This record gives sequence, C-alpha cells and structure tokens, in this order.
Amino acid sequence: MHTALYIFSSILIIISFIPLIRNDYWTFRVFEYPRLQKLVLTILSLVFIVIFCEKSTTFYVYVTLLCGTIIYLIRQILPFTPIGKKQILRAKKNIPDQSISIMISNVFEDNTNYEGCISEIKKTGADVVLLLETSHKWMEELREATDAYPFRVEKPIDNTYGMLLYSKLELKDSEVRFLVEDDIPSIHTKVILPSGELIQLYAVHPTPPVPNENPRSTERDKELLMIADEAEKSAIPVIVCGDLNDVAWSYTTELFLKTSQLLDPRRGRFFLNTFHAHHFFMRFPLDHIFCSTDFKLKRMKRLYNFNSDHFPILTELQYERSADIEQEENTLDVDQDDIELAKEKKEKC
Repeated sequence: MHTALYIFSSILIIISFIPLIRNDYWTFRVFEYPRLQKLVLTILSLVFIVIFCEKSTTFYVYVTLLCGTIIYLIRQILPFTPIGKKQILRAKKNIPDQSISIMISNVFEDNTNYEGCISEIKKTGADVVLLLETSHKWMEELREATDAYPFRVEKPIDNTYGMLLYSKLELKDSEVRFLVEDDIPSIHTKVILPSGELIQLYAVHPTPPVPNENPRSTERDKELLMIADEAEKSAIPVIVCGDLNDVAWSYTTELFLKTSQLLDPRRGRFFLNTFHAHHFFMRFPLDHIFCSTDFKLKRMKRLYNFNSDHFPILTELQYERSADIEQEENTLDVDQDDIELAKEKKEKC
C-alpha cells in the first residue's frame, strides 16, 4: 500500500507541474484542465500518506513535495474564487438601453433535445443567443423558435463546428470568417445597443488539443490570439464569447487576456464550470465570455442542461462610459515575453 500511495502521489505531482512546459502537444495541455480535481486528490494523497506510511526519508520527501504542490495549485485557483480580485465590477445602477444579455450554448451536435434548447432560449429571453455545434438539422429544428430574433448569422456545418447567432438587437457588418482552418468558422459582427452604442462581438469555437482531432493546441492558440489582436485594436467596445476549448486558468487563456486587454467576469467570483455536464467530478470552465473595460457585470449564471455535454451560460453586461476609467487597472499586465510568445504562436501552422 505504501508503494501504491507513493506512485499515485508521484503521478499527481507530475501532472500538476507538467503544464509549466509550454509545449503545444496535447499531453502537456490537457493536464491544465483538472486543476481543482488535482488539488482535491493531492490533499487526499497527503492525508493518506501521513496516516498510513511510516516515517522515513521517503515519507518526508513526499510530504514536502505534496505540500508544495497543494500550495501551487491553491495559488492557481484563488483568482477564480471570491478571495481573488474581481476584474469586472458589478453594475450598481440599471441602464436597460446600455445592457446586453448573451446566452452561450454548445448544444452537442448529436443531441436531439431541440425542445429543451428552445425552452432555455425562451426562459432567458437573452438579447443575443450563440449556439455551437449546430448542424443543418439543428438550424431547421430551431427555425420557428428563433422568430423572435430578427437579426441572425447562421453557419450550420455538420462537423461539430457549426455556429448560429441570433439577436434581438440590430447587427451590422456581420461576417463569417475562417481564421485558421477551412472548416472552423468564427462570427464577427457589430451589435447596436438600444442606446445606439456600437459593440464589436466575436463568436469563436476553436478545436481542442485531443488525440482524435488535433494532437496539438497550435490551431486553437493561433485563432484565440488572432482574435486577441483584433480586440486590442478595436476602436469600439468588445465582447468575445464561445466555447474556447480551454480552461479559464490556462496559460493560453491568460496570454489571450494579456494581449487583448479584455476582462474575465469569472475572476474574483467563481469557476462556473460548463463541461462535462454529465460528470460532476470532471467539470471545467470551457465556455467563456470576455469583454473590454467599457462594461460592468449585471449577472452571470449557468443554465439548465438539455442533454448536451455542456451547460449553457447567461451573461448580462452593461456598457458604462466611466467603466473604462474605473477598470483600466484590472487588465492583466503584458510584457515583452508575452508579446514574443503570442507572435511565435500566431506564426505557427
């Protein structure tokens, strides 16, 4: 039993620190996902070693290593708890004509519970609805339910990367672009708030680093950083949303936030895990919404799952002219190393 505990502890220590190796191959990137799970298992491993293992040099080495791993993982997790600093402040006043609510849902292409999806759309009454993994069948099944959304950008594809964007607010200069791969779309559009304010919206769903699809995170990272460039250069407020196939705390997502100068409403609040909906212990925050410093947060919550492997989320943001000044110090600092790393990633593929 002692040997088994030491072997298990060794595995936990390795997979906790292996993401520090900034290699694009999936075996390095995938272990960024289960940070909370690694923390729980590492604490349990330490407890079991203290209870069941005899005091020896090996014992003290593993206790030290496990304690160090626990401290490291806690420091990585704290920014996504109420203890961490909030990047986006809570809106203190309600300005309806400067607000926008967005529902994001990866529907899972093989899912046939169309009525469940329709029910969630109707319940939220969101201004903008982004549906991912939407095939031609999904688009047809939702046709009547989306009549309340006169503005739309539809790109159904039967490869699990289709996108449907529906809006009650007027859209302008809408286009579907294929930034990195010919069959992986992203939607770029401007949204006009009732106040007349123009917002740049990017909807994205890059491929994940998994063996049966893309063994490397190269394409995903490149697409996100290309969007980051556009967001940073935008002369109007920006919102980026979608299933990023990356966790909120990964170094790529952090690099995205640094180079785009966008804010994450999860920071200082919660994980808001969205995947996998059917396995409570293996859930990660893969569906995201980021915004420029012009916005404050009104609400953000996880919605009911309708047989997809993802939970939908609803986020309501409010544009405020003074928010940029109040929140300009909340963006992540970017240095020359970050700029060089982003440039290197964008030149790959």
